[in-house]
Amino acid sequence: MDSGNNRLFRLPFHLPNSVTARKWCVYISGVLYAVGFWLFLDAVIYSKHANASDLHVTFVDWIPFLCSTFGTIIVSSIEKNRLLEGALSSDSGLGYIGDSLDSTLAWQARAVLFLGFALLAGGMSGSVVLLIIKFIVKDYTSYPTLGMGINNVLGNFCIILSCVVLWVAQNMQDEYSYSLNL
Repeated sequence: MDSGNNRLFRLPFHLPNSVTARKWCVYISGVLYAVGFWLFLDAVIYSKHANASDLHVTFVDWIPFLCSTFGTIIVSSIEKNRLLEGALSSDSGLGYIGDSLDSTLAWQARAVLFLGFALLAGGMSGSVVLLIIKFIVKDYTSYPTLGMGINNVLGNFCIILSCVVLWVAQNMQDEYSYSLNL
């Protein structure tokens, strides 16, 4: 066996570096958001122009989509480093409330992040509740009409998945950065 060939696999397999992975995750996040937006917009357009039933998409159906979108904006605007400042900068390392300005900023960032995740969860659960109450309970179970509710749920799920992928992509560490956490 050749000593210069110390590969495990026959085909060369390279893990992507963090810059490439970050770029692709941002692209994937954008595609997921666009798919979610299109699924919801498809239900709205179908309801307005081709729906033969008496059930239509109203403003109530827009509320979960708007909550998910605002939640995505809020969660994507928070940096991971801001969340950890209070725990890493205090003397005791525990990050008690009131220890320093960094600690209060960290708690504010955590509260805003909680608000963003609450909006995301509210949007998803709101779309599921609308599907159940507006379509299933009122016995609109034929597919084209039921598809409006399913598109609303799938659209919100794609937006939440987009937010998660974007959060991971934004908080990836560069290959040249290092952490001094003990």
